[in-house]
Amino acid sequence: MKERSKIALLLFFLLTSFGVISCGQEKTEEKSEVAQEVRENKYPEAAKDYTIYEVNVRQYTPEGTFNAFLPHMERLKAMGVDILWFMPIQPIGIENRKGPEEGSLGSYYSIRDYTAVNENFGTLEDFKKVVDRAHELDMIVILDWVANHTAFDHHWTEEHPDFYNRDEEGNLIPPTGTDWTDVADLNYENKELHNAMRDEMAWWINEADIDGFRCDVAHEVPMAFWNPAVDSLQKIKDLFMLAESDVPEMHDSAFHMTYGWGFHALSNQIAEGEKKASDIGPFLKNDRERYGEEAFRMNFTSNHDENSWNGTVFERYGDGAKTFAVLMSTVQGMPLVYSGQEAALDERLEFFVKDTIEWGDYKFEDFYTKLLKLKKENPALYNGEFGAPAEPVDLQNENVFAFDRSKDGNTVSVILNLSGDSQDVSIPDEWVGAHKDYMSGTEVELTTRQSLDPWAYYIFITNEN
Repeated sequence: MKERSKIALLLFFLLTSFGVISCGQEKTEEKSEVAQEVRENKYPEAAKDYTIYEVNVRQYTPEGTFNAFLPHMERLKAMGVDILWFMPIQPIGIENRKGPEEGSLGSYYSIRDYTAVNENFGTLEDFKKVVDRAHELDMIVILDWVANHTAFDHHWTEEHPDFYNRDEEGNLIPPTGTDWTDVADLNYENKELHNAMRDEMAWWINEADIDGFRCDVAHEVPMAFWNPAVDSLQKIKDLFMLAESDVPEMHDSAFHMTYGWGFHALSNQIAEGEKKASDIGPFLKNDRERYGEEAFRMNFTSNHDENSWNGTVFERYGDGAKTFAVLMSTVQGMPLVYSGQEAALDERLEFFVKDTIEWGDYKFEDFYTKLLKLKKENPALYNGEFGAPAEPVDLQNENVFAFDRSKDGNTVSVILNLSGDSQDVSIPDEWVGAHKDYMSGTEVELTTRQSLDPWAYYIFITNEN
């Protein structure tokens, strides 16, 4: 997803959070019967303990290349990363390019050629080395796929002009309701486009051996495309599919994971004082009912859109950045880490020009390593139906969220003070006593009445086996 105004983005979060029908949802609902025509979605057990990491190649290193990224891969594996999601790596459109007049590299999401590599990042062979190394490290690689639109100078605009929506004068147009003036909207009423787009996706599986796709603004592309296309692609190899959408129907057949936009919006509202921690329990219950226990939902405190357009985690969460990261990593759902978060990235990365991440001493890497390790070690925290739901524990304080997750004799208990003030809580009898906090390694004595420091977080592990 590309640039949009902060107001429009917030409105989109709110609409999707409460299930209001959007233009994209109308498209998918019109084609709901298509889901029954293809295979039933199966959630991969291999991904039960996965964490996903978004790779911004341009800003990752001073060189901004695949080869320069390679040395980081072993570090990321050690940190607990399983899925490497690469933002689009194809050549970027020149016509109507966004950004400053001089020095603009353009938006990753304005693709000029689906089956080519952006020369600024390297070559196809360079990218294959990344994929091969990922497989050696038992990681998978998914590629950001922009099926909704192309650059204005994509070769299809001349070779297949009927692939595009146009205005009354016959001109190419951006997607309706956006400020995406650098891209031309595709017309999925043309069935030939379906086959062409599927074949472009298949090319990357066959040529680079990638393991799946993160599909940009997936709800704006009809399920009449996604379901049969993904069904066909899954016959090449087992793929992991992530939709940039929170439409439940995405899970019917084509996609394993969708965005937890509503939960992310709620976390921002809690940090801003507009909502309370006590709103989390009902939200999670509703989310499970909407999507089902088996669905993978992606939890995040940052990504390329949030960081560049809405602010760093420190702008949005303040001193609670770690506390909200603990929340996103311990409730049901797969946690996402964005490039630089392990370095406590405190800068809005430029979207259209070079802006290298300042890694420093990887200030938060140990924090994320410990947090993500727990997900792998404890079945209670597994993704989807492989784990357990978060069961709220009432501590008699609306600013504190506490919960248990229990699976096969393993229980993870979490206490989060989601405020910048000290909070007094009532501890239930079953929690009273001495505990070892997983994150700090220190002993914590819980009494009937307990005071929590601002933004305090505790994780307690109980193993009955």
